[in-house]
Amino acid sequence: MAFFEKEYSVDVSHVAPNGFITNMGILSLLEDTACKHSDVAGYGFNDIQNTGLSWILLAWKVKVLKRVKYADVVKVRTWARPSKKFTTLRDFEMLDKNGNVICIATTKWTLVDIKKETITVITDEIINKYFPEDRSMFSENDIAKLIEPKEYSSEYIYKTQRRDIDINKHMHNLNYLYLAYEALPEDVYNSPECDNVEIMYKTSIRLGDTVKCMYSKIDDSHYVTIRSLDGKQLHAIVKLY
Repeated sequence: MAFFEKEYSVDVSHVAPNGFITNMGILSLLEDTACKHSDVAGYGFNDIQNTGLSWILLAWKVKVLKRVKYADVVKVRTWARPSKKFTTLRDFEMLDKNGNVICIATTKWTLVDIKKETITVITDEIINKYFPEDRSMFSENDIAKLIEPKEYSSEYIYKTQRRDIDINKHMHNLNYLYLAYEALPEDVYNSPECDNVEIMYKTSIRLGDTVKCMYSKIDDSHYVTIRSLDGKQLHAIVKLY
């Protein structure tokens, strides 16, 4: 099964007060589809105990073309790309009920040995379970590295809570977007959501960590850099535009 598809009805957790799907809602549907694909391939959540392996997300690149509303039905289609030894890409497209593409995305992943807590090689045996397709939703063959801004205009301090932690005992990848939104200036936050989202993860955030979320605007792009409180460790960079 090269392409994996799942249909969803947009519910209240996916939409803003105006009824339109949010970026967080979109990412959650994409994430769920990727997880279900891994379940079918034999490397999902329920397989971790047997395989000793868990997928870790390294980056997002998402472009929203149209926003559907509450109770609309959407279909998410995803496929794996050929691996590059330690990383692999996964692409997505979201379609509305008429079959129109309303969102495209690419993600970058690595595979971790949960006992050793080290990155492991993505073998042909593993990636071939996904029947990879060499098809990209963007013109680039990889997700470009985000460059940290040199200056910031504001910052937001946050201490990680229990609700932030996922099955890998790190802050859940979607919660980094929540942090970025908290760091946005009020006028930016209250403006229509940006239709382009990029997130680069560098070092995981764990329970009890206190982080500093620093905001900067460059041209028409909004950056939030998430670092340790002392500034020494880079956790992630979020770009919205």
